[in-house]
Amino acid sequence: MSQTKFLLEESQMPRAWYNIQADLPKALPPVLHPGTLQPIGPADLEPLFPMDLIMQEVSTEREIEIPEPVREIYRLWRPAPLYRAHRLEKALGTPAKIFYKYEGVSPAGSHKPNTAVPQAFYNAAAGVKRLTTETGAGQWGTSLSFAGNIFGLEVLVFQVRVSFDQKPYRRAVMETYGARCLPSPSNETEYGRRVLAERPDHPGSLGIAISEAVELAAQRADTKYALGSVLNHVLMHQTIIGLESMQQMEMADAWPDVVVGCTGGGSNFAGIAFPFIGHALRGGARSRIVAVEPAACPSLTRGKYAYDFGDTGHMTPLTKMHTLGSQFTPPGFHAGGLRYHGMAPLVSHLKELGEIEAVAYTQGQCFEAGVLFARAEGIVPAPEANHAVKGAIEEALRCKREGKAETILFNLCGHGHFDMTAYQKYFAGELRDEAYDEKELAMALSGLPSVPEAA
Repeated sequence: MSQTKFLLEESQMPRAWYNIQADLPKALPPVLHPGTLQPIGPADLEPLFPMDLIMQEVSTEREIEIPEPVREIYRLWRPAPLYRAHRLEKALGTPAKIFYKYEGVSPAGSHKPNTAVPQAFYNAAAGVKRLTTETGAGQWGTSLSFAGNIFGLEVLVFQVRVSFDQKPYRRAVMETYGARCLPSPSNETEYGRRVLAERPDHPGSLGIAISEAVELAAQRADTKYALGSVLNHVLMHQTIIGLESMQQMEMADAWPDVVVGCTGGGSNFAGIAFPFIGHALRGGARSRIVAVEPAACPSLTRGKYAYDFGDTGHMTPLTKMHTLGSQFTPPGFHAGGLRYHGMAPLVSHLKELGEIEAVAYTQGQCFEAGVLFARAEGIVPAPEANHAVKGAIEEALRCKREGKAETILFNLCGHGHFDMTAYQKYFAGELRDEAYDEKELAMALSGLPSVPEAA
């Protein structure tokens, strides 16, 4: 095959997102009110989200139309390219065919604008003036800052402190788009002050940053909260990745035997994987679906499938998910976007149904894979994306050992241009494989909410 790049015309960009809830063989466990332990309704979520997004959250319709104003902004970078990784295949000496969908072409350099743009659109349409949010590595905060500026919204971002310190250029991009970015835990919220009083040098976590953003959103009628992963509607917005990929794989006269994505909260993984899972659930060809997570924050491979809070301050409803416990603080490894204690309920549910597999790799293993990929394909991946690269390489090496010419597709969810400090440390031999504290994990899991089995 001489062509390595597969591009769709603008007219071929999907007109609807895919909602996997329409095809689930078993319904998703309900979201529960933490006080009553009863399923919550749309009205319970209204203080935080506009009704359009709430209805998407609970929808079981297979397709949700993408509004034209959202498609108009998508056209700045979508449809995104799909590549055949010929040079990586040669470097590995594998008979496998490796394809990757590249989401680093967006203005923010990652997949996150796929949901930031519609979230900003629906909030602006509802008369919201300000959005609060959290961010780890800064890809989500950057994306919401970009989208908020387009739709005239003020954006306040709480960035996990360790990432705030590690990645100053992400913060600079957020400010360029007009947002305000604060390190979390901060002194701007009651919960942040409480955390700092107990530990002034706290490195922060996504769970803490979520608590701070939710606290402020609930205090003002003109303010809503926006989340960059985990929730059903967020994962659904990302399915434009997989929907485009399906068309591009057909252009390449190929179909993936294996689909690989990195997982933190679950959004980019869902984006590439859910359309292929849905295709199989409806009787189509079945692909193996592999979720790759960091060994230092292994919610799918070490977490418990149970009801838990999405935040550390216990301000959110209870969702059933693979969790390390809401009080768990992951080590400060560089893939900040994957430092979350829980996994999206939909991704967790599919793991329980046996529709996906999960593996975990160390930071060093993933950076080694990212450097190999960069030298073969020319794109420097973000630390988060390195996990997907590692997963794809391992699948390709398996094919080499087994003599199988399988087709592998993975999502390269963002570039690493703002993460070069991590690469410098890797080359200097200073990038340690951070390990979580087993005692802290056990303590966090022992503190899970008590919910009757029937729930």
